Amino acid sequence: MAMNRETKRMLQRQGQLGPDAEQSTCAPEDRRRAAAAQRAPRERIGPVQFIREVRGELRKVAWPTRDEVARYSFIVLFTLIILTTLIFGLDWVSAKGVFYLFDK
Repeated sequence: MAMNRETKRMLQRQGQLGPDAEQSTCAPEDRRRAAAAQRAPRERIGPVQFIREVRGELRKVAWPTRDEVARYSFIVLFTLIILTTLIFGLDWVSAKGVFYLFDK
């Protein structure tokens, strides 16, 4: 039977194929048990280890400089003002148009 890699991997995860890509002959329930046994149990970490790992990841972040934050804030504020004005103008024009149509 011709199948691609993804299909083979999926069937192996489901236990329908063996590691050598041959059709498995065991029952579906046996396949589920075998697949569950193959999965390694995940070890849980404690809160202190979690905090250490978070701090380690935060050290890797490329934080923006003060000038970059100020520049980006200005760009966001400017864009917000422009878009708010545009939406207000479109709303005002459409309201005037509707009142004009229904006022007659």
